[in-house]
Amino acid sequence: MIAQIGPCRHDPKAAREPYEALVRAIAYQQLTAKAGDAMIGRLMALFGDRIFPTPRDLVDADAGLLRACGFSASKTATIQAVAAAAIAGVVPARKTAVTMDDETLIERMISIKGVGRWTVEMLLMYSLERMDVLPVDDFGVREGYRVLKSLDAQPKPKALREIARAWAPHRTVAAWYLWRVPRARGNVLK
Repeated sequence: MIAQIGPCRHDPKAAREPYEALVRAIAYQQLTAKAGDAMIGRLMALFGDRIFPTPRDLVDADAGLLRACGFSASKTATIQAVAAAAIAGVVPARKTAVTMDDETLIERMISIKGVGRWTVEMLLMYSLERMDVLPVDDFGVREGYRVLKSLDAQPKPKALREIARAWAPHRTVAAWYLWRVPRARGNVLK
């Protein structure tokens, strides 16, 4: 698979604060990259004088304006909850987040209404540059493994978590490759 796909080009954005990373992850949930990019672009245009809207910007923003950016009602509520949590200190600053272990950070962040484990795992992988995260609830990861191994069904998250123990400490790289397993009919990697 690695020979066919090529070198891993995992591209974390380490300069991002956890607050921004969470807002971005929420925007991209269940969307194509192009659609997520468009939503983030419209969001940033609302606050044109800033690199990225501050938590206060989003807490104070009219929900209708956020919806006009393309956010659903639930995504709007979630990004405003993330912003409020950032103001309250639940979403730590980067300098604190880098000192926290994965599970502690996950448990802290999923206390925010609308934020799930997958969202925090994206933060860990792409903003905190953690190299040993495998989002086992991710459809693409499970489907990539199914195709790679020519299975009739995707592995359950618990089973994939057990299988992936052998991939430590490089499970982020494994996720990157599993997202890219060719999805043609049959297993094209045979």
